[in-house]
Parts: sequence; structure tokens; C-alpha cells
Amino acid sequence: MRLLAVDTALGACSCAIMQDERILAHRFEIMARGHAERLAPMVDEAMRETGLAFGDLQRLAVTTGPGTFTGQRVGLAFMRGLRVALKIPLTGITTLEAMATAAIAENNIAYGAALHDAKRNEVYFEVLHEDQTLIPSTIATFEDAMIAISDATQNAKLAFAGTAAEAGAMKYPGEAVVSGVHQPDALWVARIARTREASSEAPKPLYLRPPDAKLPVQKQ
Repeated sequence: MRLLAVDTALGACSCAIMQDERILAHRFEIMARGHAERLAPMVDEAMRETGLAFGDLQRLAVTTGPGTFTGQRVGLAFMRGLRVALKIPLTGITTLEAMATAAIAENNIAYGAALHDAKRNEVYFEVLHEDQTLIPSTIATFEDAMIAISDATQNAKLAFAGTAAEAGAMKYPGEAVVSGVHQPDALWVARIARTREASSEAPKPLYLRPPDAKLPVQKQ
């Protein structure tokens, strides 16, 4: 199966093209903004490297969030457009699952937690045991997140990923490892998506916090 995956949801922009288990092309760039301008050229560069045409692709994958409001929509809009044009399935993967999965593999540890700064003394977090989700993507204060993570893992050895990984490892009661994974990477989005059943539905953005901007209320 030939699969293209992208991520623009948080502080990086990346894409990966895989054929079965083989990586054909991979791009990853840290960036706080500019995802909309960089994504299409990045995908084009990767496709040229593989020698494939877009019509040769069989599956697509994209991060759904949590992430920045604009970043989430950039990747989803781009990939939903490709889904319609190519008439192939598009799989959505959370940013946190991608990071936690990468941390587990990087450190060869059964438990992984993605802990990412969401500002306002809150964090996004998700906890995995190998490929099983113990806590799905959610948002909480840092203190409440750490209690939930400790309860879910029973303080087993744990690999932390995300921008709040170091703080999480310091607070965790059990043995903790800080991974080098600070942002989601499309390579892991692709690897996870390969294991999922294809869906006829297009993925939707995952918002864990309501948007700050609100439409004005019209007076009657």
C-alpha cells in the first residue's frame, strides 16, 4: 500500500510517503507559523523524490488535532481536497497518538504519554500502553493530567513526549524517560494509519478547547 501522510497541527510541518513498511520520502521542519505556504511545496518535493504520481497513492492520512486552530485546518483542508480528487480513503490520527507512539518506539518502553503545553496552565495529553489507548486525547490542568497519567499507568516506566515532557517526567512518581519527540511527525502518522481500517468518512478536526474568537451576538 502506498500512503501519503501530513501534519501541520502544532509546531512543525511534515509529510511522509510509505509503501508498505518502506519509507519512500520524509520531510520534517519545525515551524510556529507558515504551514499553509510550506505544505504543498513540501508534499510536491517528497512526491518528486519517490517518482510517484498522485494517482499512484492508495491511502492518505492526516493529524486531526489537538493543535492550533489554523494549523489543524491547513492539513485537513489539503488532505480532504486530495481525498476528493483521488477518490481514496483518508485516515485521521491525533497529534498526541503520533507523539506517544513515537516515544514508545524510540525508547522501547511499553507505556508512552504525550504531554503538550496548551497554555493557561493546561496541557493536552494522551496515554498509550503499546498500541492500546489508556487515556484518549484530552485537556486538563498540568496537575490533574499528572494524576490521571499516574493512575492509568500505575506508575510503570513511562516515556514522555511533547513540549511538556520534561515537566511531566519530573513530576511523575514512577521511572520516566524524556523522549526526543516534541512535535508530531507525519512519519508516525503514516505508520499508525497503515494499521487502521479504511473509512469512507472524512476525518474532522479534534478541538479540545472552544475557540477564543466568538461571533458577536446580534441584538434583537
